[in-house]
Amino acid sequence: MRSQPGYRFASPSPPRAAQRDDTMRRSSLIAILLALATHSAQAESCSKSREYLIGDVNGELILPAQAYEDAFKKCMAATGMANVKDAFVLKDGGIAVIPKQNTIAATAATLAEFCNAYPRAVLHFFTPGETAQIKSISSAVTVSSKSSTTCQVIKGGS
Repeated sequence: MRSQPGYRFASPSPPRAAQRDDTMRRSSLIAILLALATHSAQAESCSKSREYLIGDVNGELILPAQAYEDAFKKCMAATGMANVKDAFVLKDGGIAVIPKQNTIAATAATLAEFCNAYPRAVLHFFTPGETAQIKSISSAVTVSSKSSTTCQVIKGGS
């Protein structure tokens, strides 16, 4: 059998391959932008709670401003954890989080990650009831982390 001149068997044409690459790049870019938007939205609660506390007009701060700056850094780190939907700096210096999954395994994994990074900190998980009552930053920051076990105790310290 003779093949006709100019007729060739070839792989997909370059324009189709380029289209696929463009589609994959766009999909990747969209995924990255969504991840960044989600992270910045979470970071916004850390920023808003810190600003609220430092700018406290009633003068009822129980810690120096630098302690809230340090707590802000911990809050920002918490927002990057897998099971953290949102995080806040609390008036008592603790960090409160709204978990994505309210399960024992997910909570334990988040506590382990946080406490390994910050062995002297306190991480408070908002209960579903507390989460429903949070209407503003002011109501979030006034929740006490005193009922939460400190990382020092979790890690076996005294």
